[in-house]
Amino acid sequence: MSVSEGTGDARYIEEAVRNAIEGAVWAPSVHNTQPWWFGTAEVDGGVRVTLYADPERRLAVADPEGREMVVSCGAALATLRLGILAAGYVPEVDIVPDSEKPDLLAEVTVRERAEPPPEAVRLFAQARDRRTHRGAFAEKGPPEYLMSSLIEEARLEDADLRVMSDPRKTRALGALSDAAEQFQRLDDRYQAELARWSPGSGSGRRDGVPDTAYPIESQETHPNFPERSFRHGRAQGMDVGAEVPGETGTVCVIETATDDRVAWLAAGQALQRVLLHAAADHYAAALHTQALEVPAFRELISGHLCEGHHPQMVFRLGRSGPIFTSIRRETSAVVFRDPRPAHP
Repeated sequence: MSVSEGTGDARYIEEAVRNAIEGAVWAPSVHNTQPWWFGTAEVDGGVRVTLYADPERRLAVADPEGREMVVSCGAALATLRLGILAAGYVPEVDIVPDSEKPDLLAEVTVRERAEPPPEAVRLFAQARDRRTHRGAFAEKGPPEYLMSSLIEEARLEDADLRVMSDPRKTRALGALSDAAEQFQRLDDRYQAELARWSPGSGSGRRDGVPDTAYPIESQETHPNFPERSFRHGRAQGMDVGAEVPGETGTVCVIETATDDRVAWLAAGQALQRVLLHAAADHYAAALHTQALEVPAFRELISGHLCEGHHPQMVFRLGRSGPIFTSIRRETSAVVFRDPRPAHP
């Protein structure tokens, strides 16, 4: 990307945008599909970054409406905004719910300088290091004061973080997650889609869930929140050494008052703010989408556990012990001059 000469801050804006996108690509996404791309364009005195969903990376079986795809893109958008703030610029954000351009999600214009907020610097510093945890935790969840801070982080993005403090509700949510996982294992189409995003050892791919991102043996929690089986019968995964205590951690739900693309995008931004804030205090998250991919179960969770609000993500927080590693596509594979070429 380039900014016209004569805009005195052009080189610095360009660098700030590039670094922010390089952090944004490390946002979490369902099955690490990375269902986004960014368009860049020059504007008067700055750069405009446009965020698009990539429907070719949507999970057609698990996510037919694209809800999880947009939530994933929201996480990338939150990281992009934090990166721009951390670099000392103001991100002018315009959410674009355009029914005629369903893949177009948001525009972020970068022109004005500002003092970098310390919190934005602290959170953006976690963007590349934060990792999704798959398995049991070695320690219990965060203390109450940190959970209160995470609730406030979610509210900054027009979403709510519901903490499942009632053991009965935690068991119910775990049971629904387990039941959904079992139904999905019986669905050949679902399993074929999961296999598509489960690269084997030495694959060389830069997307999907690699064998460095989960333990070689399944770890049961109490109550149990099952992990996806990305092994598909293969003897692969990370050897985490000594047996990990089956700590569930603190169970949470990101929820919204409405259930449209704007709400999904907000939920993704709230999720990423919560995850980065938790990571800064050395807590990891295990994300669970199974029960939310079964419409009847999602409705049950909404009515019985979320007081009628719409659940967008279920996850657990705790201290993880082993550090799993992930992969991402090169930035050059997801950034194009706007408008995007027909075949990038």
